[in-house]
Order: sequence, then C-alpha cells, then structure tokens
Amino acid sequence: MQFKNPEILYALVLLLIPIIIHLFQLRRFKKVDFTNVAFLKKASLQTRKSSEIKKWLVLLTRLLLFAAIIIAFAQPYTSKTRGQTKTENVIYLDNSFSMQAKGNQGELFKRAVQDVIANVPQDAVVSIFTNDAVFKNTTIDAVKNELLRLEYSASQLPYKAALLKSKLLLENNKNSLKNIVFISDFQDYDISLNEDIDPSVNLHLVKLSPVNTANISVDSISVSSANATNLELAVFLKNSGDLIDNLPVSLYNDNDLVAKTSVELDRSVSTLFSIPSNTAFKGQIVIDDGALQFDNILYFNLNDIKKINVLAINQVDDSFLKRIYTKDEFNYKSFEINQLDYNLISDQQLIILNELDQIPNSLATSLKAFARQGGSILVVPAEGMNTRSYNDLLIDFNIALDSFNLNEKRITEINFSHPLYANGVFEKQISNFQYPKVKGHYRVNTNKASSALKFENGATFLCQGKNLYLFASPLSGDNSNFVNSPLIVPSLYNIGKYSLKLPRLYYTIGRNNSFDVATQLQQDDILTLVKNEISIIPRQQQYNNKVVIKTEESPEVAGIYSINSKDQVLSHVSFNYQRTESDLTYKDVSNSDQVHVNNSVSAVFDAIKSDTKMNALWKWFVIFALLLLIIEMLILKYFK
Repeated sequence: MQFKNPEILYALVLLLIPIIIHLFQLRRFKKVDFTNVAFLKKASLQTRKSSEIKKWLVLLTRLLLFAAIIIAFAQPYTSKTRGQTKTENVIYLDNSFSMQAKGNQGELFKRAVQDVIANVPQDAVVSIFTNDAVFKNTTIDAVKNELLRLEYSASQLPYKAALLKSKLLLENNKNSLKNIVFISDFQDYDISLNEDIDPSVNLHLVKLSPVNTANISVDSISVSSANATNLELAVFLKNSGDLIDNLPVSLYNDNDLVAKTSVELDRSVSTLFSIPSNTAFKGQIVIDDGALQFDNILYFNLNDIKKINVLAINQVDDSFLKRIYTKDEFNYKSFEINQLDYNLISDQQLIILNELDQIPNSLATSLKAFARQGGSILVVPAEGMNTRSYNDLLIDFNIALDSFNLNEKRITEINFSHPLYANGVFEKQISNFQYPKVKGHYRVNTNKASSALKFENGATFLCQGKNLYLFASPLSGDNSNFVNSPLIVPSLYNIGKYSLKLPRLYYTIGRNNSFDVATQLQQDDILTLVKNEISIIPRQQQYNNKVVIKTEESPEVAGIYSINSKDQVLSHVSFNYQRTESDLTYKDVSNSDQVHVNNSVSAVFDAIKSDTKMNALWKWFVIFALLLLIIEMLILKYFK
C-alpha cells in the first residue's frame, strides 16, 4: 500500500502516546487484589471491572476511528508502479514502405495512426517518432493533424537505432515509469531486439500483420547488349506470391508509352525491351500490382553521350590506345613529350604517360595539380627510365617504383572485386586462361594502393592509388604481350570511363551515390537537382572541368531529376527506392525476451493503463471510521 500524502501519517505517532498511557493504566488495573475485603467494601468488584473495560474499549475505538480518518486523508492506494508517480511514453511508428500492406482495416500504417490517436489520452504527454519525423513531449491533441498527414518514408530505422532513439527521448528520471512502444510489421531483415534492453524500461511491441503477403516488384534493370543503333534492356521482376499467368509490363519514355509486353511470373523473371542508342531517354518500367505501390515503377534514363577527354603523352607507339579510346566515346589526343601543349592538361579527364624516359619537373607539377582537380592519370613506365623523376610524381599517391627485374613472370591474379572488373566485365570468375606475361618489371612499393592485377608471385602488375593507375612494366615491344591479351581492353577502357563518372541508368535512394557532371562553373555557382516542385542542392565538389555530386538519403522521392545550372538543364539522373522491403517476410517476435508483444495498439495501451492504474483505498477507511463510530455509540449505550 502506498500513500499520496504520506506526511499526514505523522499524526498517527501522536496517537501512540495516549495508547501507551492507557495500557500502563490497564496494567495497574490488572494488579488490583479483588479478593481484599476492604476493597469489596468500597465498591462492587464486578462494577469496577466493567467500568474499566468499557473505558478501555471506548478509548481503543476512538483511537482506531482517528487512525482511520487520518489514513483516509493520506489517500492510500495500491499500484503496480512501485512508488513511481510519473509515466513516460515513447511511441515509434514505423512508416516504411512495407507498412503500405493491407490489414483487416486498411493500410497498416494508416490504421496504426488512427489507433494511436484513439487510444492515447488526449492530454497525456507523449513522444512520438517515425523514420523521418519526431514529435517530442507533446500531446495527441496537439499533433493529431500532423500525424494524419504523415507519409511513407524511403528509409527505415534499424530497430536497434530506433530503440536507442527512444531512450534518448526519455527523461533521466529514476522515479518515473518508462514505456517504449514499437508499432511495426517487423520485417525479417534486422538484428534481434533482445540486445541492450534496459530492465527499467517496459518495451511493448505491436506487431501488425497484413492479410496477404503476396507482392510483385520491378526489381532492377540493366543493359544486356548494345550496338550502334539500339540498346537492349533487361528488366528483372520478382514475385513473393502465387504464379502469375499474365503480368503486363510497360515501358514509357517520359509520359509516352513506347512498348508493352506480358510475362509469366513465378518467383522471378526477366524480359527485354529495345530502345534507340545515343539518344536521350527518360524511361519508366511500370507494372500494375495491388499490394505495395512503391516498387511498381522503376525509373531510369539515358543522357546524350558525353565524350571523355583523353590525352596521351608518348615516347613509343600508341596504336593500341587509339584502338581502345575510339571517337564515339572519347576525345583522344596524342602528343610526343617534346610537342606537348601544357594548356591542354586542365581540359582532360584522363592523361596517359606512355613509357616516357623521364618525367620533367614542369610536367610532374602540372600533373599533380591536375590530379588535385579530380583528373585521372595512367602511368606506363619505360625500361631504363629515370626512376627518380617517376617517383617524384608517384609519391603524392603513396606509390614508389624500385629496381627493374629481368625475370619473366605471368600475370595470373585478377582482383574481381576491383572497380575495373567488378561491373560485369567477367560473367564469372575465371581461374585459367592464356595468361599474359612480361620479361621484366619494376617492383612496386605501396601500402595504400589497391592491386587490380598481380603476377604469379603476388607482386603488383596494375594498381590504383587514389586517382592514379600504374603498370609495373612497359607494355610495348618484346617486353610484354599484355596488349594482345583479353585483359587490355576492359582494363584501359574502364580506366577511361571511370575518369568521368557519368550518371548510371539509375541510383538507389539511401546509398552512397557519386557521379560527375562535365561542366565548368563560375566560383559561386552551384548545381541543383530538380523534379517538378522539388529542388535539392546536393553535396558537390567543383573542379576545373567537372563537378562531383554525392547523394545518400537525398532526394527522398523517386523519379527522374534534371541537373540544373541556374536555368540550364545539363543532364538527367534517376533515383529509385530500395527494394529490400518488397519481400513481405517477417520476424517472429513472440519469443523475444524482456518485451511485451501484442497484435493491436489498443491492447498495448490497455496494458499500460492497467500498469499505471491506482486503486484508491481511502473510501474503505472512511467506511471503517463510520463503523467504528457506530461501534463506539453501541458500546456507550449498551455496554454495562
């Protein structure tokens, strides 16, 4: 039993004094010798004894009456809160895309919002947060309209992060009862909720389940083949429900329907569309599915071809470079070292040093400045070169060349995870083919550069340090047959393509994305991403002839955005939502330790109300006081 006004109980202490005095008098009364004849002469033994008992009963009844009245004013009650008089409630409302699924009463998230509004007391102080919004220390009545306007979020908080955020919204008050309520469908992709649960916090899980877990999604798109006139696009679709006999799939260019096909879809399937190459295309792949809506459209786009500027500085034949850096994709220029126009360097994206005997100090200085402005450099050393002049350039990239070894080595190790070979260069990892070889090579000293190709003894043949690529041996003449191997084309071609990272078909919201825009801006100019009424200033870094744009959680809305410099549209870029929530499989939280699991919002708040409910006992003490008063009156009237 607990008391709202415990200080009133101190009055009970004052009642102990007359009780002790009365008991002392009663003790003296019990020592009287009732058999003494003299005493019998003064009074009747029975009368005296009855009188004393009557006084004792009246006194005891009055003391109990006063005690009952005092305890009633102290307002006693019973509760499960163990003396905690304040309650703190934090609610996490999952508004991720999977909560679009239909429950018995409509979309899971929309129904959850209605249940929170209906079940949380209107004037109770509460903190509510979603994946992208926070309402701290407010009331339902104050934020009702904002809750009803909440939209779905492209990013979902990991449950561990949501739990940490919930604790930060709680006050540091040890005397309060703390409740955290998670309202979610608990998709099966996150870590266990049993970790790091504070025993002083009551964690309630409201698991909402859809009536149907079937869903169809446009998963991804890629270029399967290309020629001078057409691109063939492979569209991949996924299904988590029953077999679909006939699913229409449409291709749009902007708002114009370009092509339409139908597929039979069990678990996954791909279909092909053909579009013109070398033409700007703002595409949408569209399906019609009644389950989740966010994954029914996939946006992509093709921009006008931007040719990449490549400058080769040669002292040997560069015919193999001309065959790779062709006119349809590259602006390739070639100069002998003694004929080089240094003013051309700042306009390039890639500069190739093709077996120079020596790198002049003036060229090394210009190349370092070029690299700091985001340009890429490819170095092919020459046999018998001036190693010190090379190292003067390479040291800025944490690379150095050592002595030249005249030992024949095969190039046998391919780093398939390196960006040069990771994006579809090889359909599968190969373990044996006609390995190219070199008769002599330089030893590469570095602890930071990544190796793309290695010799059979593990030494580096091709490495990358920052935005510089380095071969460990000459490629021309009799020293190496690498220029005739299948590896030469993807290696040099991708080095050229990655020197200007033009936007891909599309990017995924919530990931670290980076692409280049070939443009020259004035000092205070910026690029913006624009879609209808949405205008975003992304994180960007300006160089001489390009701007590097980086995005992650922005933009938040999928679609095709124009890249604008003031009012001029430079190109377009597409963003799509992640497809991780398309698979409607869920975590079993029924066996979670230290948590309370329910399947409805109302049940959770009924339980919270029960935990905080106080059973008032003061009425019983008032009734007890009235009974004692009646008993005293009866004693006075009828006790003889």
